Amino acid sequence: MKRVLITAGAAGIGRAMAEAFAAAGYKVWVTDVDPGALATVPQDWQADRVDVADEPAMAALFARVGAEWGGLDVLCANAGIKGPTGLVEELDLQDWRACLAVNLDGAFLAAKHAAPLMKAAKSGVMLFTSSTAGIFGYPLRSPYAAAKWAVIGLMKSLAMELGPFGIRANAILPGSVEGPRMEAVLAAEAASKGMTRDQVYRGYAAGTSMRTFVEARDVANMAVFLASDGARYVSGQAMAVDGHTENPDPKL
Repeated sequence: MKRVLITAGAAGIGRAMAEAFAAAGYKVWVTDVDPGALATVPQDWQADRVDVADEPAMAALFARVGAEWGGLDVLCANAGIKGPTGLVEELDLQDWRACLAVNLDGAFLAAKHAAPLMKAAKSGVMLFTSSTAGIFGYPLRSPYAAAKWAVIGLMKSLAMELGPFGIRANAILPGSVEGPRMEAVLAAEAASKGMTRDQVYRGYAAGTSMRTFVEARDVANMAVFLASDGARYVSGQAMAVDGHTENPDPKL
């Protein structure tokens, strides 16, 4: 039975990934910082409260994975936060750093500590949750966009570095995903722009060719595919699941 670890896997996109991998027959281990979300995961999953930006905690997590599972087949470095919303001159440096700590440092630490397990097996798959903001940019959300661009650079570098060991690395780029996290983004942007939530929502949808948001399960399905033998030679790729973003900042 293959083994997958998903950071921020107790809710949102991570939870959808965990459920999809479980349905595909994987053993599932999730981390999260929300004890309430962790309390809802199925009893047959491993679950730990871990801050992905805390290196000692991450090192201890992967040591446990190695000791209890004997290895790891798939890593989903999925943890992320939306970061602050505002003009660059208005942003606080600590808010910038907090955004990068989770979105970028968390991905780096997950890869750093998963790599030895995968190298020992001469196989493995690393999947990084980036964003369409990581290829287009994101007005008023520069810390988030900067982190998500960097995640793609990290992924492409690791695909080169780890490929000789039989390890693949790819990034998944969700667009606008229905759910509580996106609702928080819509509310913050509406407040910043002096618009209603519905106006911002329609603007996001209008920026895609398919005029829609996507669902967490769509992102999860891509993760399961990229981890499968059907994608055995897919590596170093940034795969968008977004209804095709044609204009990341449409004007209403």
